[in-house]
Amino acid sequence: MGAAQRPAEPAGTEWPARLHVVTGKGGTGKSSVAAALALALAAGGRRTLLVEVEGRQGIAQLFDTDPLPYAERHLTDAPGGGEVRALAVDAEEALLEYLDMFYKLGGAGRALRKFGAIDFATTIAPGLRDVLLTGKVKEATTRTQGGQRVYDAVVLDAPPTGRIGRFLNVTAETARLARMGPIKTQSEGVAALLRSPMTAVHVVTLLEEMPVQETVDAIAELTSLGFPVGRIIVNATRPPVPAGPVVTPTELARGLRAAGLPADDPTVSGLAAEAHDQAVRRELEDSLRTDLVELDLPLVELPLLPDGVDRVGLHRLAAALVRAA
Repeated sequence: MGAAQRPAEPAGTEWPARLHVVTGKGGTGKSSVAAALALALAAGGRRTLLVEVEGRQGIAQLFDTDPLPYAERHLTDAPGGGEVRALAVDAEEALLEYLDMFYKLGGAGRALRKFGAIDFATTIAPGLRDVLLTGKVKEATTRTQGGQRVYDAVVLDAPPTGRIGRFLNVTAETARLARMGPIKTQSEGVAALLRSPMTAVHVVTLLEEMPVQETVDAIAELTSLGFPVGRIIVNATRPPVPAGPVVTPTELARGLRAAGLPADDPTVSGLAAEAHDQAVRRELEDSLRTDLVELDLPLVELPLLPDGVDRVGLHRLAAALVRAA
């Protein structure tokens, strides 16, 4: 698919960023949401890149494919002729690429691996690893070919909320500490991109107390560091249950008998307890949803997938994200 055949702007006027950073507390499904967002943004003949940086090969597992190499490759097609490519960024490979790009070491740079120089470099300068990872993401986001962007959007499956501020801010810290040279220039360029309107950091959560609290804390941290927060994405939401009058055990027993079902005491008490638990759960979810709304950011709710997250489920989530735009 040639670049001239693809639309110039990302899908959806409400998803205007070019780099979409997806974070969330562990267990909220942030990787699934990142994959679905890449599908959504590729709809209609666009091309997106889905990137992971934690070495978990989560993208390969989601799409039931071989482990991703340090190379951009076709992952899946999107509705309307779009394409999603994927990349697993490896810090060691990124360092070798960096050395070749800026210092022209070529094969000599790769020989450093035999002497453990790469492990040494990332050990004495821990932030260097994240600089290399975000630097590769920045390069893909801004890359052009024939005068056009290679990718309409890049989606980064980023570290969880507990580490996202430090991960994104390391380039600014490195630029501040480095006096001159390619590392300073590279860090400044990445830091500028991450704080520009080209970037949006989306936070994935569940309607549960700990994920919502981490979401609130992460948004406060990201805002204080100057990163543009995009949307709060509430994953795995259940259809709303209309509020109604409390049904007494006597009414439950009467209804069960009318339906020709067992109405013994254990059955009735079990159903009454379940109804009570559901009412408490609904009240808690409503309260947590209010807490999220009060953050005054766009809110997207994605449905619970009873059968788990497979390719069909990813397309369901992608469709919901498209509708949200």
